[in-house]
Amino acid sequence: MGAGGAGAGRTGYGDVLRMPYAARLLGGTLVGRLPHATGPVAVVLFTRAEGGSYSLAGALAAVYGVATAVGQPLLGRAVDLKGQLRVQLPAAVVSALGMVLLAVAGIGSLPVAFGAVAVAGLFTPPLEGGLRALWPTVLRDEERVHRAYALDAVAQEVMFTVGPLLVTLLVSLRSEAAALVVINVLGVLGALAVVSSEPSRTWRSAPREAHWLGALRSPGLLALFGAFFFVGLALGSITVAGVAYADDHGRDEIYGWLLAALSFGALVGGVVYGARHWPGTPESRLRAITALLALGYLPLALTPGVVPMLGLAALSGVFLAPALACSFVVVDRHAPAGTVTEAFSWLVTAFGVGAAAGTAVAGPVVEGAGTAWSFSVAGAAGLAALLVLTATSRVLAAPAAAGCPVRSGSVPAAPEPDDFADTRFGSGENDRNGAAEPGFSSGREA
Repeated sequence: MGAGGAGAGRTGYGDVLRMPYAARLLGGTLVGRLPHATGPVAVVLFTRAEGGSYSLAGALAAVYGVATAVGQPLLGRAVDLKGQLRVQLPAAVVSALGMVLLAVAGIGSLPVAFGAVAVAGLFTPPLEGGLRALWPTVLRDEERVHRAYALDAVAQEVMFTVGPLLVTLLVSLRSEAAALVVINVLGVLGALAVVSSEPSRTWRSAPREAHWLGALRSPGLLALFGAFFFVGLALGSITVAGVAYADDHGRDEIYGWLLAALSFGALVGGVVYGARHWPGTPESRLRAITALLALGYLPLALTPGVVPMLGLAALSGVFLAPALACSFVVVDRHAPAGTVTEAFSWLVTAFGVGAAAGTAVAGPVVEGAGTAWSFSVAGAAGLAALLVLTATSRVLAAPAAAGCPVRSGSVPAAPEPDDFADTRFGSGENDRNGAAEPGFSSGREA
């Protein structure tokens, strides 16, 4: 990949964040997603503090994860149909109440405990998809939107690193129950900051064709979700393999160092990727990035000493944030009209289910074949993601396939300040309603 295009460098991260509401929406979404980022860790710590076994802690965390995976696309579809204000905030409140119930009731009654985490997971608000649906209406420029996607991916890495640290800090200052309550109160406040903003309050999805499959009727999205299931599987396997590696070296803190190194690599990769304009279509670029991502995972199986292993972990993360940022653009191009929040939420679900599968696969591999082979699962999963994208390249190359209208549209030539109706970059709806705005045609390279 190389830099190119006359628009290179025309916008930067500062330009994105200086746009009205951009910093508020990004910050509010990150705070609102704290319960999701810290949920499994907080549940495990709370269960152990209550005297529960590791098996019970793992089961409760698994129920939370499965419920979240189920709830995200359902709530995403509700956002597309009803708007953000009517769905995001009520969902955040109900989810928080589920975790508060767990903190108050404890694990004395297992049905109550499992029901509480199930409610908390099922009603986790789809703030990720909601933010990505808002970017075009707030930024009103294709290059700014693509840069915002990269910034979003970078911020996600920071959140998943800082979030667990915040939980452990709250535990040390007060208790595991207090950590559950505080994190979820912060989540509600973050959601409130988002939905009380004018772009979120007034956002409406494009008109949608009534279809029970919703976003899943797009062949391109199905291909993308299949690929990112394997990307999630790779990351899930690394979390288990990293614990085994730390055990092999007799130092628990090595596990935290490995995850921090991976996140640092993703942070650097995302910043560099978003700071430049790249040639080629997003779909072809995603295949190239995924190939590099898979290559980055393969050396982990060498399991060298701690210092070289930290370097390999950082290298393995470099192409993660770029892959996520590029996938956001692909989702936007292939989502059927009126399904954008649901489509982004399905991406979260595919990734999360893959991560859960990775933890399930890597555990037996560690016990049966050793640590090195458990890291090999990540490399194999990365190659599987690349294989899916390669095998479905023709489907991914046709975002405007018949029967699946793209949810795109142009930026209005003279947008009204209060007009935050759903808009998109590309040909889709403009091809049906008139000529696209110059500079935002469907053939423009991202």
